[in-house]
Amino acid sequence: MSEIEIFEEIKQVLASSPRNQYTMELHLQMIKFADELKNITAKEFCQGVGLQPSLGTEFSKMRNLTNRLKSAGLDVSKI
Repeated sequence: MSEIEIFEEIKQVLASSPRNQYTMELHLQMIKFADELKNITAKEFCQGVGLQPSLGTEFSKMRNLTNRLKSAGLDVSKI
């Protein structure tokens, strides 16, 4: 899946998520696609998904957290 396809999928998921679950869904999507997006910057992620640049910090945190979660047995394909 290309970066553009990933960005579009994330946009669609976020658009359909309930308002009170938006941030949780954003974090899950960041974790789900962390490996595929490992070569982009947080700024590029935010631009691609149409988010405020301040959310780039969250992208960086979730990408770092993903390695720990996968070491503990997380299967990101189930997200």
